[in-house]
Amino acid sequence: MPLEINHDVFVTCAITGSGSTQDRSPHVPRNPEQIANSAIAAAQAGAAIVHCHVRDPQTGAPARDRALYREVTDRIRDADVDMVLNLTAGMGGDMVFGDPTSPLPLQAGTDMASAEERLEHIAECLPEICTLDCGTMNFAEADYVMTNTPGMLRAMGARMTELGVKPEIEAFDTGHLWLAKQLVSEGVLRSPALVQLCMGVPWGAPDDLNTFMAMVNNIPETWHWSAFALGRNEMPFVAAAVLAGGNVRVGLEDNLWLAKGELATNEALVTRAVTIIEAMGARVIGPSEVRERLGLGKRVPK
Repeated sequence: MPLEINHDVFVTCAITGSGSTQDRSPHVPRNPEQIANSAIAAAQAGAAIVHCHVRDPQTGAPARDRALYREVTDRIRDADVDMVLNLTAGMGGDMVFGDPTSPLPLQAGTDMASAEERLEHIAECLPEICTLDCGTMNFAEADYVMTNTPGMLRAMGARMTELGVKPEIEAFDTGHLWLAKQLVSEGVLRSPALVQLCMGVPWGAPDDLNTFMAMVNNIPETWHWSAFALGRNEMPFVAAAVLAGGNVRVGLEDNLWLAKGELATNEALVTRAVTIIEAMGARVIGPSEVRERLGLGKRVPK
């Protein structure tokens, strides 16, 4: 497929994530006020969409606490700065096995929940977008598996559709796109779907350009998509995504560094991405245009 640059690009900022980054940078936000303030700063810098997880305010460990999500949501919606809210629904599918000689019973860190439990905060907060990790995969940790069975994804996808929340399909490998297209064909998800290509996450799709273009070429032409890569390749993939016709994601969930020896903030990463996009002759669009493009309704504070 020939490359066709995207001239109207939206930027997503992934504010904090659920990785073990909380003690590696003082800029990784922990409590709801910090997360919301970082999201607001990212939006002021040019991010149209903010993607939020929550963490235990004391330890920084990832959490599924509805009260924390409610506080983050309320603070963002009460802000004077407009942004599209994207909450994770990825937690609750974590399996940690024991040593290969004795894999069972499952170990500390295992968090397996029902589809209803995994979406409780989505049903309460009703963000405009929430994530749907469209497959099961090994992660970098030796014995950790992110578990999302086809049955679980059908149940979660149907519930998101029922709630009127647009799923952002997280595709970590080509098979995840295959399953996503199946869910759309079954009517579980609506077309045009929204996809996030997740590059360089061990052990999913590596962040080389051949694999990236294989992923891009598997996205239906009518769908909307964005992409990111981890660590040092975060900014090169800003350019690659725009050149290939997509949108971009940056943020402390994916990369802690602005330059060698210089820790980043979310707003600094967004500013760098905006500079790259505009230097390529493209335009960064805001939340109102994103809502129009993706068919979203603006949520208002309750």
